[in-house]
Formats: sequence, C-alpha cells, structure tokens
Amino acid sequence: MTSEPNFTTPTAGGGCPPVGIGLEGKIMPPVLIIDVILGLLGNLVALWIFCFKLKAWNPNSIFLFNLVIADFLALVSLPLRIDALLRSHWVFGDGMCRINLFLMFSNRSASIALMTVVAIYRYFKVVHPHHRFNRMTKRQAVFVSLFVWLLVITPRVPMLAYNHIKGSGNTTQCFFFTSYKEASRAIIILVAMHRILTVLEFIFPMAMLLFCSIRISSFLKERRVGKPDKVRKAMRVCVAIVAVFMVCFLPTTVTTIGVWIIRSYRPWDCTSFYRFTQLSIVSLGLNFLNSALDPIIYVFSSSMFRTALVGALPRALRCGQEAEDNATSSSGTQTTTQEEMKSMRTDRGSEAK
Repeated sequence: MTSEPNFTTPTAGGGCPPVGIGLEGKIMPPVLIIDVILGLLGNLVALWIFCFKLKAWNPNSIFLFNLVIADFLALVSLPLRIDALLRSHWVFGDGMCRINLFLMFSNRSASIALMTVVAIYRYFKVVHPHHRFNRMTKRQAVFVSLFVWLLVITPRVPMLAYNHIKGSGNTTQCFFFTSYKEASRAIIILVAMHRILTVLEFIFPMAMLLFCSIRISSFLKERRVGKPDKVRKAMRVCVAIVAVFMVCFLPTTVTTIGVWIIRSYRPWDCTSFYRFTQLSIVSLGLNFLNSALDPIIYVFSSSMFRTALVGALPRALRCGQEAEDNATSSSGTQTTTQEEMKSMRTDRGSEAK
C-alpha cells in the first residue's frame, strides 16, 4: 500500500493533492467480491430463465432482460477493479482502464433508466389500463430499450477518449475522479459533467418512481374494486424498485453533492475534498449491489418470470408447495369428475334397461 499524501493544504499549483487509494482500498474489495458473487448467481439464473424457460415475452420481460444485460456489463468490469484494489495499483494498461470505467458508469445509468421504465410501464398498466401505451408491441419495446441504451451511453462515450491513468510504476492507478489541478482542463470538465449526471440521474428517476408508486397506491385504494392480491402485487413491485433504488444509488448521490459543494465553496479544504471523494468512490460499491438485488425486481414485476422460476425449481423447493397443491387439487377434481360421469353413465344404462 502506498503512503497517502498530505491533504491538509493545497499544493503549490493551487490544487489539492492527487486522490490515491485509501479508504476504498480497505472497504471496496470485500464489498465488490460480494457484489460479484451474488450478482453472478442471481443474474445467471435470471438469464437462464429468460433464455430457456420463459415461454412468452411481453414488453415488461424485454425491459427486464435489458436490465440483466446492464448488470452483466457491470459484473464484467468488477474483477479488474478488485484486482487493482488488492494490488494497490493498476496493471491492465490505459485501454482497459478506459473500458473499465466506461462499463462501470454506463451500467449505473442503464440500471436507473431501465428500472424507471419498468415502474412507468407498471403505472400505466394499473392506473391507465386503456391507454395506448399498454398496447405496446414487443418490437416497440425493443426500440424503447435501444433508445434507453443510446440515451445513457452517449454521455459516457467521452470517457473512452481520455487517458485516466495516474502515477507510474507500482503507483499506477485507474481513476476517473480527480483533484483540482491534477489533470487537464478537459478531464476536469468531464468529471464535472459526470457529477452533474450522477445527481440528475438520481433526482429525476426518483421523482418518477415516487410519483408512480403514490399514484398506483392511491388509485387502487380509491377504487376498491380490484382483488386484494392485485393491490399487493402492484405495491410490491413499486416498493421493491424504490428500495433497491434508494439503497444502491442514494449514497453516491449524497457524497457527489458533498464533493460538489466543497469544490465550489471550500476549494482550500483539501482534507474534506479528499474524504468526500473517497466516500464517493466507496459508495460505488453500493451501486454495483443493484446487480445482486435486481433479480428481486424480476420476481416481483413479472408474473411470467415468477411462473417460469417456480416451474424450474425442484418440487421440494417450491415456496409453499403451491405448484404441488394446485396439481393435487386439479388431479383430485379431475378424478372426482371422472367418477361422477362414470356413475351417471351407469345410472343411465340401468334406466334404459
């Protein structure tokens, strides 16, 4: 582990010292390892269900499948980041550094956008069932997904155009975050744009998620004509999405705003700038936790996915033995009906004689 510089005062050039590996070098590796293990396990199962067990697709399934793709993009990028944190330096070169950072931040944007699309789709299904939005075809859902990907990737493309390697030899690091005078003006502007996007990508989708959740809840409570299970299912989807959103993305937004405030109003406070930057980097570990938690959204928001998942489980593991009970009940009903029909035929035969 390299020693940390003095963060109490600005450097001679007027900026703060470069950001090195400190707090995130101790906290991030175990967090990211857990993210990778849980994320791969849950998303491999989800991918298997989508590709081999899901018999029919609808727009909601297409949106969720794209969410799986976004999660895998993040999971692919994490092993290199874990290795760099454990070694205390980056050994994979400039090109892989650019791609790694691009995948990390693109996944965050794609996950937020796709979760918002799923919530909006659920909102129209429940609150406006006759809206033409609900007549979306699978082809149109594919175009919506492609538009979302284009929308979230475009602002991140400039990351691929610049070198983000800092230091040399055994001190080489792959960092997107930077100090005031540490990099060129273009990089500093790029980092500022990233911080603005980080905040906006949280505030607007969060407002949409809360709006959809409140409207669905009030709509179902006012009508009171729907089945109770329908109300519970609709609310479970909203609560699951909002909970995952808050846990995974709120800390990064808060720490990013903290860095922003210090950068704007306390440029001499290098200690606070460094600590908030470190916390902002550490909070990225929670961003990637969404890759492990997103399968919960698949289960709650798609009845077809739940049916395919339950059907793929061994009979002994099926929750509540519902499938077995239904099969037994159906078999028993069928047997009883057959016996009654047989008895009726026998009685008719006797009457004919």
